[in-house]
Amino acid sequence: MKNEEMIITEEKIPDGIKLFVKGYVNFTNAPELQSRLDEKIKNGEFNIVLNMSKVEYISSAGIKAILKAFKEAKNSDGDLKIEEPSENVRNVLSMTALNMLIAK
Repeated sequence: MKNEEMIITEEKIPDGIKLFVKGYVNFTNAPELQSRLDEKIKNGEFNIVLNMSKVEYISSAGIKAILKAFKEAKNSDGDLKIEEPSENVRNVLSMTALNMLIAK
């Protein structure tokens, strides 16, 4: 994986979809994450789990993409949760008071 690259893979789960995000989520690739989340919601996947255990860095653009998808999922009676956030992701979510998105 090249420096500052982001890779997204997915897995169908019983009540929705799980996306595994790896690498760096920054202003150059956050639109890719946003597009992927938008696509899932458009296709009726309203329950989304983001596994962010392998995210080394996340910028405000990445947080914006996640928050937008969270709102869209909620508006469709779904949910978006972050599972296994890396330490960096956990810190950013705590600083932005978005740690409610972390799955318990």
